[in-house]
Amino acid sequence: MSGKKKLISELRQDFVSGEWAVIATGRGKRPHDFLKQKREPFRQPKSGCPFEKLPAGVLAAYSLDEEWQVGVIPNKYPVFGRGVCSFFHRVGPYQWGEGVGFHEVVITRDHERSIGRMRIEEVELVIRAYQDRYLALRNDDCVEYISIFHNHGKLSGATISHPHSQIIAIPVIPPDVGRSLRGSADFFHENKTCVHCHLLKYELKVRDRVIYENDFFAVLAPFASKTAFEIRIYPKRHEPHFEMILAQERMVLADALRSALAKLFRGLKNPDYNFFLHTAPIADSKEFHHYHWHFEILPKTAIWAGFEIGTGIEISTIAPEKAAEFLRRIKI
Repeated sequence: MSGKKKLISELRQDFVSGEWAVIATGRGKRPHDFLKQKREPFRQPKSGCPFEKLPAGVLAAYSLDEEWQVGVIPNKYPVFGRGVCSFFHRVGPYQWGEGVGFHEVVITRDHERSIGRMRIEEVELVIRAYQDRYLALRNDDCVEYISIFHNHGKLSGATISHPHSQIIAIPVIPPDVGRSLRGSADFFHENKTCVHCHLLKYELKVRDRVIYENDFFAVLAPFASKTAFEIRIYPKRHEPHFEMILAQERMVLADALRSALAKLFRGLKNPDYNFFLHTAPIADSKEFHHYHWHFEILPKTAIWAGFEIGTGIEISTIAPEKAAEFLRRIKI
């Protein structure tokens, strides 16, 4: 047999968390194959939509062109709420505590336009709302971590089609974040530098997985992508805490986030997706100085089956290098 052997798949390890992913190159998926997937539009009528008007009790509101553009309200059906956070109960070998925290919704005014279709100025207001509410919630004694996330489309878990994000402040550090923190701390202990800065420097040098960049942010397809067309947005300036983003950086982050989502919208014809923030927990800033906050975007291009559920190893049917090349070419 002559020539290079064609691989059935590649096992790739996330350099920070240590988690494995399978890049199933042998399945021969090309970027345009994802355009053939049937997607039912997720549109609900304006009439009866709970997010068409800002209700009484709004926590924050942001205006543009003399109209409110972004509003923050308490979630009507919260997952976490007021209670006693410092006490955990023991039941046999188990422990449990009250679901204490905060659950808020960040609403954008337009009933139809997702973030990838907004103006940069509108996206900046969304990011400003994230930052302001983060700063407001972090001082509560019960808050250990603040999760900011956005569900787009039915497959993402969204139950209301009107674009909105959610903010949940909780009294524990989530396990996924914990794995990322441990990997970051271990690398810093051994190398005296930030692992994400180390990877970012390499990615911007080789450029195989760079999708977009501006002065302050880089948009990448991660080497060990957990799903096809996974995207991460990293600040080029090292900073553990998202809430410390500077005012001049917000607009540039808005450009990076909008560009990433616009490329997905145009390139994959509006796929469902989740995006979320990974940032250092609420604590003394020196404790997590090694960490590097970032956004992760996970398009819903596949459904978890038995292997993924049973092993925790996810399968991507396109190499991140090909995904990045495809998305780079999408004009927005």
